[in-house]
Amino acid sequence: MARILALDIGKKRTGIAVTDELQIIATGLETVDTGELIGYLKKYIANNLVEKVLVGYPLNMDDSPTDATPIVEKFIVKFGNVFPAMPVEKIDERMTSRMASREIAGMGLRRSEREQKGLIDIVAAVMMLQEYMEHRS
Repeated sequence: MARILALDIGKKRTGIAVTDELQIIATGLETVDTGELIGYLKKYIANNLVEKVLVGYPLNMDDSPTDATPIVEKFIVKFGNVFPAMPVEKIDERMTSRMASREIAGMGLRRSEREQKGLIDIVAAVMMLQEYMEHRS
């Protein structure tokens, strides 16, 4: 089987999570500058078998777009142009960053470690990927 990637795209950084090849375990992969994301994905996908990419889709609680929604929509179009054969699926990401912050706070990390913004992005991507895998089975 191939891996599934999950992306928590932000204005500055993107958290990336990935499954194992059997699609059982979701693991945080890395945080990448959003401007460098396509280049990073080109290298990753060239070296790893990827089945699909999940993209966190930001919406407000009333289903209206957030200020980050256009950034994600632009990325999806660009990704589709670079990887036309790769399936992309939007995943509701409401509350994932807040939930990720709570999870990190409960991990017993020092304050300086908890405040690393990239850590929140990775944990949010892992949470989206885990939720996807749970609902799929």
